[in-house]
Amino acid sequence: MSTQATARASEPQTEPGVPDVEAVALSRTYGDVVAVDGVDLTIAPHEFFTLLGPSGSGKTTTLRLIAGFERPDSGRVLLKGRDVTRTPPYDRNVNTVFQDYALFPHMTVEQNVAYGLMVKKVPKAERHRRVGEALEIVRLAGLGPRRPAQLSGGQRQRVALARALVNSPQVLLLDEPLGALDLKLRHEMQIELKLIQREVGITFIYVTHDQEEALTMSDRLAVFRDGRIEQIGSPANVYEHPESEFVAGFVGVSNVLERNGRRFTVRPEKIRLLGANEEPAAGWTWERGRIREVVYVGMVTRYVVDLENGGILSVVTQNLETTSADVVEARNRPVRLEWRPEHTNEISIGGETEDE
Repeated sequence: MSTQATARASEPQTEPGVPDVEAVALSRTYGDVVAVDGVDLTIAPHEFFTLLGPSGSGKTTTLRLIAGFERPDSGRVLLKGRDVTRTPPYDRNVNTVFQDYALFPHMTVEQNVAYGLMVKKVPKAERHRRVGEALEIVRLAGLGPRRPAQLSGGQRQRVALARALVNSPQVLLLDEPLGALDLKLRHEMQIELKLIQREVGITFIYVTHDQEEALTMSDRLAVFRDGRIEQIGSPANVYEHPESEFVAGFVGVSNVLERNGRRFTVRPEKIRLLGANEEPAAGWTWERGRIREVVYVGMVTRYVVDLENGGILSVVTQNLETTSADVVEARNRPVRLEWRPEHTNEISIGGETEDE
């Protein structure tokens, strides 16, 4: 039997159609601080679901409520339809991976991964087999005899992941697990984590403040702000159709303009930069302006444009032929900006949206 088949076979048999995780009106306060304020979530089996938001937005507290490390003041947590709100963490079929790895430095890699199985008194032969499979899944086969100090940061994070996966949890919770890695390794591990999640077929709930990370890895994501969820959807839907000005500004970069009492957003990369006398495409939205600032960053150039009718637009263009010399010459140049109407996303003051 293959590693993938073995991993799936060891998963608990569950009723089809029931969400793996449900949070119902979860609330948690610390003194006068409302950390989580009536959060509702429904997460399907095998989803890679991300809780995204700035520091203090409530995403980590929500994860801890699901894990059982915290108890809500009100609301419920259900795992596969079972109410576990008052169930201690060790009786919930979830495991957690932390940013600091939390490995035992005096133990080998194999011993670290096997620790949970030893606590559960899993027989030695089965324990050895499952540890080997877990290390193979995280691409660490052959490193079992090493100690954490002999590993790179990325390898230590993989050990922590293997230790969580070896117990075949129904849900794996990941609390900013890549935060301690350098940028290049972080990008590599983003792709690796998604591949591993697909291979093992376990539901992942991932906490991060990194918008690119959330867009790269998630099947769906929830954007948190001040203890509440601003928007839930696929990465493409949240990015292309933000439902509030906060989401538009936090998930990527977005322009916000007001015209005729209406407020709308348009992403910088959706805007075409034309010469002042060039005619806009038929049916496209357009504005006149003057380039105030230009920033050449290799792959792309960022333009800040003061609009003739008031307001500012940020524009990003690929440097297919542009050079740094061209960029310098563009400053103070009058231009015409255009974009497709479907790339305009209207936002009301109350946060409700209506696509133009």
